[in-house]
Amino acid sequence: MITSNLRMNQLTESAFAWYQTYLDTIDSRDIETYADFLADDISVQFNNDDPVSGKDSVVAMLGQYWQSFAGLQHDLTNIYGTDQNFVLEALNHYERHDGKNVTTRAVAFTDLNENGEVSSVRVYADATPIFAP
Repeated sequence: MITSNLRMNQLTESAFAWYQTYLDTIDSRDIETYADFLADDISVQFNNDDPVSGKDSVVAMLGQYWQSFAGLQHDLTNIYGTDQNFVLEALNHYERHDGKNVTTRAVAFTDLNENGEVSSVRVYADATPIFAP
């Protein structure tokens, strides 16, 4: 994860440290560790797709998606909100399986429940360059 481009961070120091660990887990594509962050009733939605709900369904969907590229690194540009509800603007640097590197702009809204588990994520990004020939 890259933070040198981060212009605004409204999270407390402890919440930001938690979020960095969360994003590092995504970047490592470690689905088992990522599942530990999730509430049982998690809902994840990409763009205009229907939401995927429930921890098992989300883990299955993301596990498959994360295997469709060779690597990922989040380059943080802005974080707005509170320690429970926040939005990240980032450049996502992907390594494709063919070795080509592509960068996409992404925005992710994340909500935590009262237990500090991720209960909702809404991601808005154009993934076309990741899968383009």
